[in-house]
Amino acid sequence: MSFPLLLRPQLGSYTCVSCLSRELKASKHYISASTLKTKKLKTALPTTPARTRFAPSPTGYLHLGSLRTALFNYLLAKRTGGQFLLRIEDTDQRRTIPDAEERLFKDLRWACLQWDEGPEVGGPYGPYKQSERSALYREHAQKLIDSGHGYRCFCSAERLNDLAQQRHKLGLATDYDRTCVSIPKEESDDRVAKGETHVVRLRSPDPYPEYQDLIYGTFRPLKQRRGEQSFEDPILLKSDGLPTYHLANVVDDHHMKITHVIRGSEWMPSTPKHIAMYNAFGWTPPQFAHVGLLVDQQGNKLSKRNFDTDISAFREMEIFPETLTNFAALLGWSHPERKDVMDLATLVEKFSLKFTKGNTIVTFSKLHFLQRKHAALRVEAGGEGLKEIVQNVTRLLQEPEGPYKEWRSLLGDRSLEEYIKLIVKSDAENYTNANEFTYRNSFMFKPLRNDPSFTDAEGIPTMAKQLQEVEDWAHHNIRKKIYEIIDGSSEEAKPVFKYLRKALTGSEEGMRVYDIMLILGRGECLRRLGVEL
Repeated sequence: MSFPLLLRPQLGSYTCVSCLSRELKASKHYISASTLKTKKLKTALPTTPARTRFAPSPTGYLHLGSLRTALFNYLLAKRTGGQFLLRIEDTDQRRTIPDAEERLFKDLRWACLQWDEGPEVGGPYGPYKQSERSALYREHAQKLIDSGHGYRCFCSAERLNDLAQQRHKLGLATDYDRTCVSIPKEESDDRVAKGETHVVRLRSPDPYPEYQDLIYGTFRPLKQRRGEQSFEDPILLKSDGLPTYHLANVVDDHHMKITHVIRGSEWMPSTPKHIAMYNAFGWTPPQFAHVGLLVDQQGNKLSKRNFDTDISAFREMEIFPETLTNFAALLGWSHPERKDVMDLATLVEKFSLKFTKGNTIVTFSKLHFLQRKHAALRVEAGGEGLKEIVQNVTRLLQEPEGPYKEWRSLLGDRSLEEYIKLIVKSDAENYTNANEFTYRNSFMFKPLRNDPSFTDAEGIPTMAKQLQEVEDWAHHNIRKKIYEIIDGSSEEAKPVFKYLRKALTGSEEGMRVYDIMLILGRGECLRRLGVEL
């Protein structure tokens, strides 16, 4: 799938607590905007190396939002001299996509977000795939049972469904009623020994603990409403013995010594559950920073219909990795720099924990702008970056069914790569991808046949034909002759240059006229000016 880079609305973001209010309305943890203390927060970087992680599930591919999450965690680790970990949360085997894990590794490396610990790299706290850590989760679930912070639930799926429907009809929360919490230990152990199906639940505290979010300040969950006899006791260990996200996330972050977690604001209502488990185990939780969601201009969460495509789509659009990481970093992060154009090394150097509150509206004019800026930087630096651009254009021109068939007649004694490099260097600030670039500069890739009435007209066309007197087709000689033609008159200069551009390119705008003339060469330029050679 590929998308044109012709959609150029403005990029913006807005900041307000009410944005988060709408996100969390469905959660009974949420009270109102007053739940969050919005006083000015300290956004200083930690004084010790941060250990961060990106923990995707292989139930889908890497998208813009998940790339941004990985990037923010990567930048914090690198900015503080810490470590960035990759952990695969693959306990949902039914929804796992076979090639998702391999694609994930490929896309992260393409974006230059190389992990310090994780799959294919190793590290002291592995394995880094949750499916290979099941024994550790069962051990910790048992610890919660033994301490009274967890219990086994033997209720069938049918009973739980009936309970939820009944409570829903009464307008009550559809949480669990703790039927199994009072089962004596001996009976519970005996039922497990007989192989009875069960799950392990957290015995939730009342209330769940508040926590300090690095972006939003104090988050206070609601207390349990008396008389409802329902309890938000999340399942920690499923009936198949695999953990839910809540248990695995907490256990892994603790054992892998994660110090900071940057993730989407949709996880804010779940964080008190995680804090409760840290408290139950007697562990110190990491610090949490929740960033707003990426939304479209109508405030809807990005979807495939509005550009929430996986990273491979951006690669097919020939977006540079430095462009995409630059673009993703600006979605919800504030920086004091005067310019937005930053490569990954600069992002690391300038990174801070100053994020905007609320959701970020995503439009793609900024992506287009950054692509052009990074193209110019690639051309200036030369090397592999410039080579990749030239190869993309070369590949397009050589397509058997491509729109450009006659470019060979314009090369002279130059190779195609040499010819393209000259064009790219002259118009780098307008490069987005090979297709758009060749279309913009199509006059460089096919002979231009001007209407006879255009080149045979009196006046300026006749004057322009005097360029045939320039034998040594160099910049200074061409410039000297043009100024002889206009006799140094500034009034004559504008229409002459306008005519030359139109005659040579068929358009009234484009790259610099002198560059056009040098790249096309003497013979082709004179032919387009109507001079018979």
